[in-house]
Order: sequence, then C-alpha cells, then structure tokens
Amino acid sequence: MPSDAGERENKAAAEEQPQIAPATPPAASPAPSDWETRFKYLLADFDNFRRRSERERAGTRREAEADLLRRLIPLVEGFQKAESAGKSLPSSDPLRRGLELLGRELGAIFESLGFSPVARVGETFRSEEHEAVGEAVGTQDVADGEIAEVVQQGYRFQGGLLRPAKVLVARAPKGAETPAAPTPDPGSGGDHTPSTEESSP
Repeated sequence: MPSDAGERENKAAAEEQPQIAPATPPAASPAPSDWETRFKYLLADFDNFRRRSERERAGTRREAEADLLRRLIPLVEGFQKAESAGKSLPSSDPLRRGLELLGRELGAIFESLGFSPVARVGETFRSEEHEAVGEAVGTQDVADGEIAEVVQQGYRFQGGLLRPAKVLVARAPKGAETPAAPTPDPGSGGDHTPSTEESSP
C-alpha cells in the first residue's frame, strides 16, 4: 500500500542521518570554599593596586607643585625686597599697606602648602639644608657654628628641599680664649694681693 511504502522511506531516511554523540558533561564547579578564597585574593590585589595608584598620583601631583614653586622662588624673593623697601614709607601709605596685606596672604598660602624657608640667623648650621659660602666672626648673639648671615634663602616643600640656603657660619676668632683667673701665691699669705706701687728707696 502507498502508506506502507512511505513509512519505509521515512525509516530509511532516519537511519541514514548521522548519529549525534551525547554532549560531554561539564567539569565540576569549584567548591564554595575555593570561590571564597579566590575572591579574597582578588579583593586584596585590587586594594593593593588602588593604594599604589593613589601613591603614584600623589607623588606626581607633589612633583608638579614642587616644580611650580621652584619656578616662583625668584618672584617670591622679588616681592620680599619690595615689601622690605615699602617699610620705609609711612604706615598710612596705601602702597605699604597693600604690600603688607599681600605678604600676609602669600604667607598663609605658602604655610598651607608646606612651603617654608630653611635658614634663620642664630640657628645651628645643618649641612643637609645649608650651604656654607663663608665665615663670619661670632658675636654675643651668634655662637660658634651658628648662622651669622643668610646670603640666599633656601626653601623646603612638604619635607623635601627645593633649594639649599647659602649662609655665613659664625666662627670664634683664632686664639681667642677666656683668660684664666690668677692663682694666689702660697707663700704670699693667703689672699694678699701685692701692691702695684713700689716704695721709693
């Protein structure tokens, strides 16, 4: 019958189709404890990367600020000379008052940035921040080894040195010694001081 012939043809076509092999079962997933360990290591690595990136950004910003301040040092010194010259004007003079106001504002800004001078007269000489360009005779106010004069001011920025200060270092005069107190003569009878006058013969 025609229907039987059709069924035989369908069966023959089905047998001729290639057989599909069953899919390979997936590998076993890591245990929950293994995932937790991996997550902790990943989190620690990311935290280290974040801190390192923050330090690098802070270092780059600090270097840029230091370079800018180093370029501004000549302007700062020029303003200081102008401010010093302005002190010869009357206290009510607008120019003097403007310079003093500007000086206070600049001082507050530099202090907030960590920008400060490194040398003052009377301070102990420090080779890591001061450069000795000469010597000066010490005085009652400036002892041996202290700064007697600041030739060129130096500056530090956030703990780092932008420029060393050129200074004169106080030195005691050579051969200057404190005279010793006179020793009494044992045979002179105690504290008796001989007279400077001699009796005439």
